[in-house]
Amino acid sequence: MRKDKLLQGEKVFLRPLNAADQDTYYAMFFDSEVRRLTGTKQAFTYAQIEQYIENKWRESDAVLLLICLQDSEEVIGDIALQDIDTTNRNANMRIAISQAAHQGQGYGSEAMQLLLDYGFGILNLHRIELNVFAYNKQASRAYEKVGFTVEGVQRDALFYNHEYHDSILMSILAREFRDKYRK
Repeated sequence: MRKDKLLQGEKVFLRPLNAADQDTYYAMFFDSEVRRLTGTKQAFTYAQIEQYIENKWRESDAVLLLICLQDSEEVIGDIALQDIDTTNRNANMRIAISQAAHQGQGYGSEAMQLLLDYGFGILNLHRIELNVFAYNKQASRAYEKVGFTVEGVQRDALFYNHEYHDSILMSILAREFRDKYRK
């Protein structure tokens, strides 16, 4: 039984990324579908991943956690609050589930609920936003299900695979989260 389960749900738990996760994290960046869905263009070296993990612990404006299955403790993705602005009490969220077999199972939705609860209830944030590319319909539906609202569209914001794609800006406010989950 892991002792570093920071946030626990029924299907998943979230835990900090550490140096021992370097191989797993490196492999996550080379799934072509994950790269497409997240709009990731850069090819990372092993040394860059090592440096990234090391630097994450120095950042005070981000919380990066791994998404793990409760039953097997398998790492299936990562989730982050980043660009945390304590003055305006807002942040940006990102999430990636690394294999198609783990997508559409409710793992991402549960992970988002756990991190939103942490962001609003512990970090005292007021607003959390995210961007999703228009071609990622499954993620858009999941975000809406969790409680995010579409605020606008950034037209032709991403150039990927020889064409431009819109980026949809979504957000959720603390009161909206509490109304939905903290009754």
